[in-house]
Amino acid sequence: MSEQSRRPRNPGKPYRRPQKDPVRMLAFEALRAVDERDAYANLVLPPLLRKAREKGNFDGRDAALATELVYGTLRRQGTYDAVIAACVDRPLREVDPPVLDVLSLGVHQLLGTRIPTHAAVSASVELARVVLGDGRAKFVNAVLRKVAQQDLDGWLEQVAPPYDEDPEDHLAVVHSHPRWVVSALWDSLGGGRAGIEDLLEADNERPEVTLVARPGRSTADELLDALGDEAALPGRWSPYAVRLTEGGEPGAIDAVREGRAGVQDEGSQLVALALANAPLDGPDKVWLDGCAGPGGKAALLAALAAERGAALLASEKQPHRAGLVAKALAGNPGPYQVIAADGTRPPWRPGTFDRVLMDVPCTGLGALRRRPEARWRRRPDDLEGFAPLQRGLLRTALDSVRVGGVVGYATCSPHLAETRAVVDDILKHYDGGSAELIDARPLLPGVPALGDGPDVQLWPHLHGTDAMYLALIRRTA
Repeated sequence: MSEQSRRPRNPGKPYRRPQKDPVRMLAFEALRAVDERDAYANLVLPPLLRKAREKGNFDGRDAALATELVYGTLRRQGTYDAVIAACVDRPLREVDPPVLDVLSLGVHQLLGTRIPTHAAVSASVELARVVLGDGRAKFVNAVLRKVAQQDLDGWLEQVAPPYDEDPEDHLAVVHSHPRWVVSALWDSLGGGRAGIEDLLEADNERPEVTLVARPGRSTADELLDALGDEAALPGRWSPYAVRLTEGGEPGAIDAVREGRAGVQDEGSQLVALALANAPLDGPDKVWLDGCAGPGGKAALLAALAAERGAALLASEKQPHRAGLVAKALAGNPGPYQVIAADGTRPPWRPGTFDRVLMDVPCTGLGALRRRPEARWRRRPDDLEGFAPLQRGLLRTALDSVRVGGVVGYATCSPHLAETRAVVDDILKHYDGGSAELIDARPLLPGVPALGDGPDVQLWPHLHGTDAMYLALIRRTA
């Protein structure tokens, strides 16, 4: 390239090197990892933040802003895509993904935060200059200036179809969920507009970090004392739960660092507690967690089992996830064993266990608060892929429990095809004996709005938990 070609086109305006903003650079890097590598933000972001802190000049406020930019952009991606589409002269699929990430970050700052308009635009354009170059930065500038002409309500009025004409598409755009997910959640929830809007809004809220004190190893009071009254509250429903009200770093707490407590959504705790407290006919000595990875429920079950003198077998198909289970259970005072095994072809003999938990692989539509990008990755045909596995694992669970024992079938999805349809189908066609549903609701004492039973569906907007599903089944013959 000649010296002449490197000179600025406007000789009256000297060239200014773009300035790197570490917060927005980090947010952009996280979004690119989510898009390019199908990574999850909750796994990508912590090491990026840790690395930024180690370099210095990156404090707690910077970390909070970077976190908000990443998660806010991912949660509202559907809404922001509709707004951006109204401001560009080409289909979004023809906009390069890195450009779209910069635009989405800018739109979130304009429509989803209190960052002043001029600061949101200028910071986004500067980021574009650094990561995209001056030419595409001009495109970013033009689009964001169009976006800045209206607030979020104004844009929703323009880009979302009227509710009366297309309720599901209206909700999909306004609340940033794929249409098919809106439809599936609505079918499972039932009711009218208010309930589904509350649920979709809850999916877009930042979830609290919840800790579990593992019985016999720590207590909720110990965690509350360590955190202080201003930083934590007791759980709503689980006696072992503690909610962090100010974020914080769980790994800084002694009990968590030592494995006597862990991070676990209260809904997951309730599933494990309900299974552990279900009435049995006969002995209560050997328990199974048949899909144990990454180990949260297994660690709570192992602690509960140890208090009764029972043993837990934790089985996980993937060896690396079995390693995570072993780490979670390390130090448990009672007998336990962790194995890597395929739950549909188990190495144990039928009728071995008194209690069995099968928290089966699923679409994860119940945890969209924690993994907002999952809503954009899942497709309706994913359900067909999970269906045979879910049925096979529930069949194994019924084979594995003794007569008089109890199986807990759980999913982190409220989709009817993954919950009641699976349970009803297996109970109708199970040829290994006979089994019956038992009412799970009394085993979640104090928890409201559990429906007609006998199974239980938890909801973010009603219970403050992930949308966990649980059916309890007793083997009768």
